[in-house]
Amino acid sequence: MMPGRQAEIALRTTGKEQVLDVTSEVNRWLPELGVEQGTVLVYCPHTTASVTVNESADPDVGADITEGLAAMVPRVAFRHAEGNSPAHLRAALMGPSVLLPVQQGRLKLGTWQGVYFCEFDGPRQRSLWLFAVESVRALGQ
Repeated sequence: MMPGRQAEIALRTTGKEQVLDVTSEVNRWLPELGVEQGTVLVYCPHTTASVTVNESADPDVGADITEGLAAMVPRVAFRHAEGNSPAHLRAALMGPSVLLPVQQGRLKLGTWQGVYFCEFDGPRQRSLWLFAVESVRALGQ
C-alpha cells in the first residue's frame, strides 16, 4: 500500500437525527485502500455529525444514542443564530473520528460492534473520509 491512501464514502441522511451503520461500507473500501494489516482512520468532516463505534446487534441502540444525547444537550437559548447549536454540541461530544484495527483486510471489531455515522442536523448529503495506515513492523523483523 502507498502511504496516505484515502477514500470517501458518500452518505445521504433522511432524518433530522439519524444513526447509520456504515460498517459494511468501511469494509468494502479496505481492499481498494490496500490495507491488509494495520489501521484505518474513519473521519467525519462535518460540524453537526460524528462517527462512533457501538453495539450493532440491537437496532434500538441508534435511537437510544440520539435520545440520550438529546437529554444531555437540551434546546436552550443558544447564541448561534443558525438554530442548530444542539447538533454542534452533540457532534462535539461524540467526536469526529475513530481509529480502527484491520486484520486480513477486514475491520477487527468486537462481536457486537459496528461503525456508525451519527447525523444531528439532517437530512443532508454527507461524507466520511477513510485514511489507511499500514502496520509498522517491529524492530528486528
